[in-house]
Amino acid sequence: MAGKRSAPRPSSALHTMRMSPGQWVACVATALAIIASLGGYGWYQGIVGNITTAQVDTDAWDRPTSVEGVMNLLIIGSDVRSGENANYGEAEGARPDTMLIASINVDNGAATLVNLPRDLVVDLPGCDAVEGYEGMGPHSGMINSAMTFGGVGCQWQTVEQVTGVHLDHFVMMDFTGFKDMVDALGGVEMCIPAPVEDPKAHLSLDAGTQTLNGEESLGYVRSRYGQGDGSDLSRIDRQQEFMGAMLRQVLSSEVMTSPMTITNFLSAVTDSVTTDEELTVETMTDIAISMREVDLERIQFVTVPNGQHPDDPNRLAMSADAPALFEAINSGAYLEDEEEEPEESEEDSGGAEAPAPADISVQVLNNTGISGLAGEVQGVLLGEGYNVTGIGEPAVRFPELTTVYYAPGEAAAAELLAGSLESAVTEEVADLPQTLELVIGQDWGGFADSGGSSGSEVSITEDLGGTTAAGAQESAC
Repeated sequence: MAGKRSAPRPSSALHTMRMSPGQWVACVATALAIIASLGGYGWYQGIVGNITTAQVDTDAWDRPTSVEGVMNLLIIGSDVRSGENANYGEAEGARPDTMLIASINVDNGAATLVNLPRDLVVDLPGCDAVEGYEGMGPHSGMINSAMTFGGVGCQWQTVEQVTGVHLDHFVMMDFTGFKDMVDALGGVEMCIPAPVEDPKAHLSLDAGTQTLNGEESLGYVRSRYGQGDGSDLSRIDRQQEFMGAMLRQVLSSEVMTSPMTITNFLSAVTDSVTTDEELTVETMTDIAISMREVDLERIQFVTVPNGQHPDDPNRLAMSADAPALFEAINSGAYLEDEEEEPEESEEDSGGAEAPAPADISVQVLNNTGISGLAGEVQGVLLGEGYNVTGIGEPAVRFPELTTVYYAPGEAAAAELLAGSLESAVTEEVADLPQTLELVIGQDWGGFADSGGSSGSEVSITEDLGGTTAAGAQESAC
């Protein structure tokens, strides 16, 4: 943890900001792909010196533990409705519309980007008043409201405490910087699946593959009612598609080998970026070195698992899959795509292919004396798709160890169930009336942790509905 610093003194820009629905796209490019392009240009330090910094006292709250080799950035887009941004409407207060966590593993050159929807309702912590902000007490509210009451420091604290992810730095960018950045690249090629007409976003596009300039790109990532179902989650999906396209453009040989393009690009970015004081040139260089050979397949996008809030159909709540995702990120695990299971030999499976849970009937018997345990296990098995034929206490077999008994020829089914338990043995029974019989013994340790502390069993693309930078537009094109 850094040494104690004085209370944060946010700038007037931080005080008056409102977050845009799409500017995280620009900020992430700043934090990841743009930084990756810096390594080959010794003159970039002068450009980076243009970045505005803001002081944040991260010693003011209890923080999650950081992990060596992992850098987590809070990415915010600044929708300041003044100056060159005045054409985009009047400000409605300092409340972010969109945020995300960009987790960079500097050891393996991988990155995971987790979007935090603006409609997500969470338990907000208390934040002290600082200059320009009144502070707030602990309460339940939208995750982005912390900025309104306590500035970027309060927003930083909120995201850390809600997710359990240690954040090392924050990055912000405004509308104008986003447009200039896209124009500096010569535009971004996108596949537009259907014509778009969205007057509120100042956007009119034909269907088909085309290169969007800065103004069109801004309208595309801001557009809500002119595309999809009009929801913020649908817009997030499109933003992820755009991010994938932009990353491909930034990392293309045409951009990476053009000093003029890089100069214009970085100038546009740094003129509009605000970071914490600790995000130094040296830190950016460290990221650049690790990301220089970045693979687009190892840059992953995902929205935090969520569902409708039980008390408000217009709001969201994090689902049961969210903690495993955040735990994996904070541990530095790379969230692999779903891998194919190795083929099982006939010798290992008892001469049969591994069945699906839906094809397995199992009786659950409780030999522990713990009241209600069989019912709890039944609920988990039903959730996994098993056909539970009944529960109760054993009448024939009373093993001390948790045992999965199986009918002849059902060894594969027994191994499948036993493998989902912390501790279990298997045994064949000649006259078993169903596929399996699970007898819970005194060694019962529950079910194996499917989320896992390493996150290796969490798949961005399969389990959580995410995508990679390489495949972000496959569905559209």
